[in-house]
Amino acid sequence: MAYQSSDLLSKKAAGDGHGEDSSYFDGWKAYDTNPFDLRHNRGGVIQMGLAENQLSLDLIEEWSKNHPEASICTPEGASQFKRIANFQDYHGLPEFGKAMAQFMGQVRGGKATFDPDRVVMSGGATGAQETLAFCLANPGEAFLVPTPYYPAFDRDCCWRSGIMLLPIECHSFNDFRLTKEALVSAYNGARRQGISVKGILITNPSNPLGTITDRGTLAMLAAFATEHRIHLVCDEIYAGSVFAKPEYVSIAEVIERDVPWCNRDLIHIVYSLSKDFGLPGFRVGIIYSYNDAVVATARRMSSFGLVSSQTQYFLARMLSDEEFIGSFLRESKRRLAARHERFTSGLRQVSISCVRGNAGLFSWMDLRSMLPEKTPEGELELWRVIIHQVKLNVSPGTSFHCREPGWFRVCHANMDDETMEVALGRIHAFVRQHQRRVKAERWAAKGQLRLSLPHRGAAAASTYLALSSPLALLSPQSPMVHAAN
Repeated sequence: MAYQSSDLLSKKAAGDGHGEDSSYFDGWKAYDTNPFDLRHNRGGVIQMGLAENQLSLDLIEEWSKNHPEASICTPEGASQFKRIANFQDYHGLPEFGKAMAQFMGQVRGGKATFDPDRVVMSGGATGAQETLAFCLANPGEAFLVPTPYYPAFDRDCCWRSGIMLLPIECHSFNDFRLTKEALVSAYNGARRQGISVKGILITNPSNPLGTITDRGTLAMLAAFATEHRIHLVCDEIYAGSVFAKPEYVSIAEVIERDVPWCNRDLIHIVYSLSKDFGLPGFRVGIIYSYNDAVVATARRMSSFGLVSSQTQYFLARMLSDEEFIGSFLRESKRRLAARHERFTSGLRQVSISCVRGNAGLFSWMDLRSMLPEKTPEGELELWRVIIHQVKLNVSPGTSFHCREPGWFRVCHANMDDETMEVALGRIHAFVRQHQRRVKAERWAAKGQLRLSLPHRGAAAASTYLALSSPLALLSPQSPMVHAAN
């Protein structure tokens, strides 16, 4: 007898709750099948959909070479091999918790203090978000999230926990800033539907906007959470990647200085070393909660996703080196600022703007003027051309739950300078071709354009007509002229 997979597997395994069918992940698949390489595949897809920081890894590599004692697999560190290799306490190495708490304070400019006993390890920020979801809500309950937001939150927070994420609608007219009116509207809307709202989840700095949440908004959120007895989870994984003013403000600082009367049992922070340090492969996520019960429960849950003791040991040594960390953070911010300015100024050369950002590893790019139609379908049609014709993996705003079609997140810190220049060259060629087509259409509409086909035979005429067609640029089958590599 033949069985369907759904008969043999759990609903989790047979379902699509992971969200891997999102256009956000589809772009990665396009890159994986044809990855760009400066030397071996210059016609491949350039990965601009992955928020990864490769700009300052050389500094960490240099520190590692100069401190062989930080590894238990070197002659200088071998004396610690037995202790570290056999360590498996889910509280973590004491020196790791202490160093992490110190580092979190240093990243935030010493404006907030962190207790090592509240630092809970997790397998990256992904594991940290899921653990908090399990701790704070039951299946069917919801968290409110300002849009646009990181697409993988749907997986991280919801797939296994069974909770829901409901949007707080934000808009481009004020650069997608969160307002109390939007928060109240989302909260009341959920309540009218009979949905139990257990909390608010924000990213600060924002992914994908690359902007920070100001002090007043954070204070408003903490006050709202206290008033309505719901949780506030602040994902601060880009806290050390703020490269321009205004200065970063952490929820930890706000509850100490601005709203000390708020209910701290409702405040939780997620952090990791994947973005600020560019170490996603280390799988170091952190939950920092002001709630004793959450700390205790999350710590017990951390046994499902511990950070290896060797990684803890290495990081404890490095993060305790305050002089190096200070120098690293300053240089990393300088490099991020330079990359951001070069990329966004390159976009401005072809009249493409972005939300004015000062943090993160990406920009929120406005391509609304290039849409074939101002709908989500039109955005995805444009995105497919960018993926398959221009060969750039950028992420469409619809995958970030943005209600306004035409916005794209484009990552620019995960590549070297030469690759970035190739990417900018492709964008320039693509946009200029679009601008020429639009200009030609306007002239034609005014009766000022008289087309004459070149006398080069039927094939040449056919190609000319195809390139002149209003749909040519936005059709995946169009004979688009590729940018020179």
